[in-house]
Amino acid sequence: MNEIKDYIDYPADVKKYDTSKLPKRQNFFFTVLLRLASQLALLTVKKGYKIEKINMEGLKPPYLLLCNHMQFIDFPIKYKATFPHRVHTIATLEGYYHKPWVMEQIGSICKRKFTTDISLVRSCAKVLREFKDVLCIYPEARYTPIGTCAIIPEVVGKLAKKNKVPVVVILHHGNYLRAPFWDFRRKKAVPLYSTVKQILTAEEVAEKSVDEINEIIRKEMQYDEYKWQKDNNIRITEDFRAEGLHKVLYQCPHCMTESKMNSKGIHIFCEHCGKKWEMTELGELKALEGETEFFHIPDWFEWERANVRKEIESGNYSFEDDVRVYTLPGAHKYYYMGDAKVRHNIDEGFVLEGNYNGEPYRVQRTVKSLYSLHIEYDYCHIEPLDCFDISTQHDSFFCYPSKENVITKLSFATEEMFKIANEKKEKTTA
Repeated sequence: MNEIKDYIDYPADVKKYDTSKLPKRQNFFFTVLLRLASQLALLTVKKGYKIEKINMEGLKPPYLLLCNHMQFIDFPIKYKATFPHRVHTIATLEGYYHKPWVMEQIGSICKRKFTTDISLVRSCAKVLREFKDVLCIYPEARYTPIGTCAIIPEVVGKLAKKNKVPVVVILHHGNYLRAPFWDFRRKKAVPLYSTVKQILTAEEVAEKSVDEINEIIRKEMQYDEYKWQKDNNIRITEDFRAEGLHKVLYQCPHCMTESKMNSKGIHIFCEHCGKKWEMTELGELKALEGETEFFHIPDWFEWERANVRKEIESGNYSFEDDVRVYTLPGAHKYYYMGDAKVRHNIDEGFVLEGNYNGEPYRVQRTVKSLYSLHIEYDYCHIEPLDCFDISTQHDSFFCYPSKENVITKLSFATEEMFKIANEKKEKTTA
């Protein structure tokens, strides 16, 4: 019987990417080039954009730059807002796809999604202490699925404290509304507004504890795009504005059925019970008949999360499915691994089992090792369908489920099981 490995034994000609590489200092030519490219990209914003700087007078690198994450347009705004300073961004391997040389020249730091990488600490220190440049992190580590802030890991505060540098936050508004994660290909006419704010000086970082630093960071990074839309009376009139919303609002609050939601035009509806809601021009929901369970879209999203939490706590949560698997060992090609089986539960976390070239493999990420899950709607690099990624230190396994509209629930379950494990640990040590 063949030994079951926790990795893929690729042929010798498969190019792998070394994510432990230390970053290069960004050549100033590329700093200028990024500024010009950003200006061109921002010309595509139909209703314009505004960048406001707060408490930034006299601030020069090195400093830690934290940005909320909504869509690709985040990057041009960041480069314009920080010019003429060099910015080194922590980027995941998918961002290097077909362009590793370019990413290296602009000083990017590579890592895989939701993995622990000791070399990352050295790379960050090199940027802040040796280069004395700006280190940029997108701490949510993914595009926001619902226009609100995702988990900010504790390591962010530790990084600031260790390197004793100021902390700056860029908070974008409108980027998500213009191209939400669940319908990113079609852009809507929405004005963009970003604030660049120094939230902690180097002296404040030195005197505060890591917990206090993290508390300030999390407070300053809170946002709600649908509230911002309503408060600023921003009307989105496109007749496709609700299409794709069912990917995040997958459970019907009327009949409680999961994965039978759908959307078309300005409506989201349940294919099981038939209930339908309109998404208004101000981004609110209105039931066409009967009670409107949730006017505010993020409230529906968090209701789903709470239901998943209850399911886990009652011992009823588990997920199993057949998946098509692609891997990304390097930056040049995704490799098709064929079909595999995946299961997810609170005892094992994620377990992926399959065969490649007659050799069995088994990849596991335990509950405590994975605080969130990388999910993609309509993934642009492989098949334009929904998938999720289970990454290890040396590989990334992109899994396409056979079950429909399940990846949002998988992300909830991953996050809530991690929280439950931490809560149990805190009770034990108290």
